[in-house]
Amino acid sequence: MKVQFVYPSFERHAQSHPELLECVPCNEYLGGPSLGIASIAAVTPPDVQVAFHDDRVKPLTLDVEADLYALSFFTPAATRALELADMLRAAGRKVVAGGIFPTMMPEVAGAHFDSIVVGEGEGVWNALLSDFGKGALKPRYEQTEPFDLEKLPPPRVDLYVEAESAALHPDDYPLQISRGCPLNCDACVVPYSMGKKVRLVPREVSKTALSDLAKAGKLAAITEDTSFFAFSGARRHLRTFLADLKNDPRPRGQKISYLGCSMPMILSLDPTLIQEISDAGIDRFYLVCGFDPITRNAFGKGDPDAMDRAIRSVQRCHEFGIEPYTSLLVGNETDDEGVFDRILEFTVKAKVPKTEFAIFTPYPGTPSWHQLEGEGRIFDKAWKHYNDANVVFKPKQMSAERLLDGYLTLWREFYKDKLHLAEMEQGQRTIQF
Repeated sequence: MKVQFVYPSFERHAQSHPELLECVPCNEYLGGPSLGIASIAAVTPPDVQVAFHDDRVKPLTLDVEADLYALSFFTPAATRALELADMLRAAGRKVVAGGIFPTMMPEVAGAHFDSIVVGEGEGVWNALLSDFGKGALKPRYEQTEPFDLEKLPPPRVDLYVEAESAALHPDDYPLQISRGCPLNCDACVVPYSMGKKVRLVPREVSKTALSDLAKAGKLAAITEDTSFFAFSGARRHLRTFLADLKNDPRPRGQKISYLGCSMPMILSLDPTLIQEISDAGIDRFYLVCGFDPITRNAFGKGDPDAMDRAIRSVQRCHEFGIEPYTSLLVGNETDDEGVFDRILEFTVKAKVPKTEFAIFTPYPGTPSWHQLEGEGRIFDKAWKHYNDANVVFKPKQMSAERLLDGYLTLWREFYKDKLHLAEMEQGQRTIQF
């Protein structure tokens, strides 16, 4: 049996708005695929042949043959994923799906696939393969309980590396050291897709994954900030990971591309932990803004105390030699039309060297999705538009047109005097847009 894994393509900011390529003097960051496929490939029985196709590198065609096609995708890639499923099934091929979108929108995805996996796939994947081999594929396989991470093998990131091309060869790939989150943030799907309990990826699994990336000459990107939590053993686990990372003989800057964080977290962390992060060779926080009370009050409400705390969080990163690469979001319920000026004011006062901008997006399954859907404010369900670069809902304090115009203005205004970035080395001139 041959299983062909497929990572569907999706629109990035600059694809939705090509004018960004003209006003932003930076390289566009093209990250690796999510860990979904690599994790499922790792639990696939050795007698099953696996192959990987990155639809972003080369559009999938019917020339790519297999017994079973398995797609994993999040919401921005859903438009393309459903198109591919329809194409393959029309040709008589069997197609299954997993990932965040099928988990959150099983009825929508299920109409296009022979079978879908709801929830974490590692625990049900072998049952699906067995049923497929017997010609008894069920329409849905659901992992009702969080998967036991003690049974988790290292992800097969080698499949991704082997599929690279001259046009797409990421510097980093995701590395996961925990799953799940007990919080209920209105724009986050993690508690509903991976459970409300923080679970820890075994130390040896993370070490092996890090070693595999090193052998491929790749950095590791750690997107989740749940490892900072002081409960569930998460912070102790993080410190163990940092100790292992510090013992890695590679030079600083050749291990981790970034560690996800937030402003409240940065301000709450003990200085000794931030120093451990720096000592481990991590020199960049991916500082996501717009989802926490500090940035919502500072940018949306113009609260001067909150603005001071936002600036202080950036300064604290610099004190430890860690670059705060910010992602600044607009379109929250608290955002009036002054939000754009306040964000630009923040970038000046905090001396932000480069940043990215995003539009609030109510992703399916999140509390914000249920709220806005219930209020009849979601007007666009073209899933390819759910990429943080389009307005798909009616904002509370401005028109949709004003929100989109303000978002584009932020890009233009921030980068108009930063042409020098084009002359910097690749890592310093690369951003996500």
